[in-house]
Amino acid sequence: MSLLRVADAFPIEGSAVSCEKLGNGHINRTYLVTSSTERRYVLQGINTGVFKDVDVLMNNIFAVTRYLSGAGANTLRFLTTREGQKYLSCEEGVFRLYEYVEGMSLEKASSPRELNICGRAFGGFQKLLGGFDADQLGETIPRFHDTVKRVNDLVAAAEKDVRGRLKTVREEYDFYISRRRNASIMLDMQAAGQLRTRVTHNDTKLNNVLLDANTLAPVCVIDLDTIMPGLAGNDFGDCIRSGATTGAEDEPDLSKVSLDLEMYRAFAGGFLSACAGELTQAEIDTLPWGAYLMTYECGARFLTDYLSGDVYFATAYPEHNLVRCRTQMKLVKDTEDNFDKIRGIICEEAANI
Repeated sequence: MSLLRVADAFPIEGSAVSCEKLGNGHINRTYLVTSSTERRYVLQGINTGVFKDVDVLMNNIFAVTRYLSGAGANTLRFLTTREGQKYLSCEEGVFRLYEYVEGMSLEKASSPRELNICGRAFGGFQKLLGGFDADQLGETIPRFHDTVKRVNDLVAAAEKDVRGRLKTVREEYDFYISRRRNASIMLDMQAAGQLRTRVTHNDTKLNNVLLDANTLAPVCVIDLDTIMPGLAGNDFGDCIRSGATTGAEDEPDLSKVSLDLEMYRAFAGGFLSACAGELTQAEIDTLPWGAYLMTYECGARFLTDYLSGDVYFATAYPEHNLVRCRTQMKLVKDTEDNFDKIRGIICEEAANI
């Protein structure tokens, strides 16, 4: 079955006449489909190695997008197959299809305004889903933002040391292990009922916000594969990790990598204003910890993958994951050094709502 026939298995307008590769994602295969009536759709081949339970994945996505649509929000519109299934399984793989949405996304914010806009998008996403019961959703990747598990994975990778790399990264390994006592802070509060389990995106990179190309106004949040139960602080923190930094995630010159407090404030202001009245005071108080822990967790994952032989993250050269690990270390240290200032920023921006 060709990709055109795969697309035609969904109730698109007319019939599929072209199918071209779209984007540069590393997980799923993504294509732009154009129909005979010039309507455009996005066809994705789902990576079942990463998303092992496709039923849970697609049930989550359909439940959340239908809820958002019912609330009058802009969201991706997924189509069921002509037989009414949420995805198509065939010899070419497992596929889903949704309507193409015009817009652009940012790989990096070039100004506080751009990061503030993305903050508004992710904060608004939290606000819109405040009435959705997270218990309706399954885990698409079990324990995805379980920071304790991620540190335990690092320890296990060091014990196996399959590539004999541990001796060259002792400083980096000791950095993460020395801070493992912090890994359970938010999870312990969640277990104690102090933090609400919410519907969260769990991959709040800047390029997962679709923006109007002319005004930069948020259009909708995209890449919904990791929609599942989680904590608001994690969604806040993951975007801070990638957005409020002066350097790229794989910048080898650490003198170019630092936490940008102006950008931090810009994102915090956008996020908090868009979800005003939704978060509890306890959740607001954990936002600085969310940013800290998402950075710490991501760095630990990079180091785990380096010790494991680079089996998860795509790499361009042998030390790529190690370089990424070191940038996150720098940001963790900057966060520690500026934690009181960061708390002050959150307090001030929350008071301004």
